[in-house]
Amino acid sequence: MHITMPHFENARVLVVGDVMLDRYWHGMSTRISPEAPVPVVNVNQTEDRPGGAANVALNMSALGCRVSLVGVIGDDEAGQILQRSLTAAKVRTDLQISATKPTVTKLRVISHHQQLLRMDFEDKYAPEDSSDFIAKVSQLIADVDVLVLSDYAKGSLHNCQALIQLAHNAGVPVLVDPKGDDFTRYRGADVITPNFHEFEAIVGACASEEAIVACGETLMAGLELQALLVTRGEHGLSLLRPGQPELHLPARGREVFDVTGAGDTVIATLAAALASGQPLPEATALANIAAGIVVGKLGTAIVSAAELRRAIIADQGAQSGVVTEEQLLLAIEDARAAGERVVFTNGCFDIIHAGHVGYLEEARKQGDRLIVAVNSDASIRKLKGTGRPINPLDRRMAVLAGLEAVDWVVPFEEDTPERLLRRVKPDVLVKGGDYREDQVVGASLVRAHGGDVRVLGFVENCSTTSIVNKILHR
Repeated sequence: MHITMPHFENARVLVVGDVMLDRYWHGMSTRISPEAPVPVVNVNQTEDRPGGAANVALNMSALGCRVSLVGVIGDDEAGQILQRSLTAAKVRTDLQISATKPTVTKLRVISHHQQLLRMDFEDKYAPEDSSDFIAKVSQLIADVDVLVLSDYAKGSLHNCQALIQLAHNAGVPVLVDPKGDDFTRYRGADVITPNFHEFEAIVGACASEEAIVACGETLMAGLELQALLVTRGEHGLSLLRPGQPELHLPARGREVFDVTGAGDTVIATLAAALASGQPLPEATALANIAAGIVVGKLGTAIVSAAELRRAIIADQGAQSGVVTEEQLLLAIEDARAAGERVVFTNGCFDIIHAGHVGYLEEARKQGDRLIVAVNSDASIRKLKGTGRPINPLDRRMAVLAGLEAVDWVVPFEEDTPERLLRRVKPDVLVKGGDYREDQVVGASLVRAHGGDVRVLGFVENCSTTSIVNKILHR
């Protein structure tokens, strides 16, 4: 499966559900209390993070989506902290304030990167605490691409069926992160994303992937679902769709540090990718990559667009070397996000010689990353005549990719690299030889978007043609 970075900036998502505040108290623990056999923690750092549905929204905002959040908070300090944090993260909030219930808060005491204690402050919400949800969603639903229901069984999602119907009337797909032992309340949703424990609590024990598929198909039929995504921890994800082959993806986390909030990251990335126009299998693969990143972090955490992009590049093997155009564009996006200047040059590079090596080293010094675009065999024959190239394209690119100065090597079929230049938009276009800058192919294109054009000299008396002629003479 070919995975690309979606255009998250085009995604509009509405999250409705149980918002909460996750608090972390960090400190050293070096002794046991004389009052009871419990560790004494000297707290030296406190941290507040949005949790639950708020964490789902935060994850989407970190990816670059336009996200709105509907939920319930209490009329208290925790609610104010939550509101400020979400606003600072560019999440549009429309939160109903309960006059009688506190903001759901989870306090974790951590020492040496381990949780020692968790304390929950909550009082389950009654229907009147979320009585404005239907009106709020009705006002927002026409301007979103996906609706996410994030259920943590805190009581704010007491009328899921009405919300699902609202979305479907507006032509908006619904994704649900479910909770509890009654999934009939999510009937008609497009996708639900239970973890494996939640899934087995509904369908019974599943000792194999075949059992997961069989039970999943029964569940989808009973709930009229378009898809079921089961998150299986260290066993990865399983995507099931009626009448289509199942998709089992292995876990991507190299080191699992903390699974807190991993389900939030999965549904957030899945929804954001779908809202960006990605097909469901590709969106699932992106969610799997994001989950692999977040489990390597402590506590409720988010995955940024830069982190996801970098992981996709690593997954596609495009950190350096020979790449496709799509891989190249993704790698360039990551380089620019890091503030790096991209240099572009092109040529036949039929027989690599000292002139090429010196030229490419000088080209690399014009910026931070060097792209070498290489003429295809057919385009070289048109330029140089029969008998050329001496070396086929794959060998020429392999040699170039082995040079320290070169970051990415990409082929092009046309006589000139103008089409590729339009896509890449390099910061610097470099050419070698006796050209004037205004004679360099693509110079006007690069200058039009604010780039520079520079001409560098080759090493004298060193060219592929002279080498070929010398061999033929001998």
